[in-house]
Amino acid sequence: MILQVKDLEVYYGSIRALQGISFYVEKGEIVTLIGANGAGKSTTLRTISGLLIPRQGEIYFQGQKINRTPAHQIVRMGISHVPEGRQIFPNLTVMENLLMGAYTRRNRSEVQESLEEVLNRFPRLRERAKQLAGTLSGGEQQMLAMGRGLMSKPTLLILDEPSMGLSPLLVEEIFEIIKNINQQGTTVLLVEQNAYMALQIAHRAYVLETGRIVLSGTSAEIQANPQIRSAYLGEVEEGA
Repeated sequence: MILQVKDLEVYYGSIRALQGISFYVEKGEIVTLIGANGAGKSTTLRTISGLLIPRQGEIYFQGQKINRTPAHQIVRMGISHVPEGRQIFPNLTVMENLLMGAYTRRNRSEVQESLEEVLNRFPRLRERAKQLAGTLSGGEQQMLAMGRGLMSKPTLLILDEPSMGLSPLLVEEIFEIIKNINQQGTTVLLVEQNAYMALQIAHRAYVLETGRIVLSGTSAEIQANPQIRSAYLGEVEEGA
């Protein structure tokens, strides 16, 4: 088991955002968290990556407890978080943004190797290496955010809403890339508003509602659930 979250409780002031959630991710999986806005999906990711400190509960990464570990150390340990809204550096070039993703790594030849891998995976970033990141299209910015995330050579890649604001064609492309990253050995934890696409590529899924996990199972099981189909997949139950 690569990641284990146990009884996690997170508060924003007096508001309880996560109400004792528990889940796990096995090495080599794509696991997706789905749910409506405000369900606690992004809060979960931010807590795993050290940006928020839980009031209660534990997070284990490869058997090591990390819930009080600073975010930069969590990156060094092998977790990379690609945040919602991309959060690239618009006034830096594509190349500078990518190199920022390797800030925890000291071996220059290994960084260069990772850079080549990322540029091979995202040819458009190679074409635009000297361009300011803020001038890229939305799809290119998402590729840059994912490329920057891969520059730390993560064991676990955390993606928060990678398809947000993208055209259907680009959404297909981004999900194909995520599948490919996983097939090449990186475990993925995915939060995605587009539940249909997330369930197409994920091995397992957890459904969050108001800070609680209300359902879990394989992607096929979740997709077959009538309530999930009507709530998240845009399908209306017969006779409804």
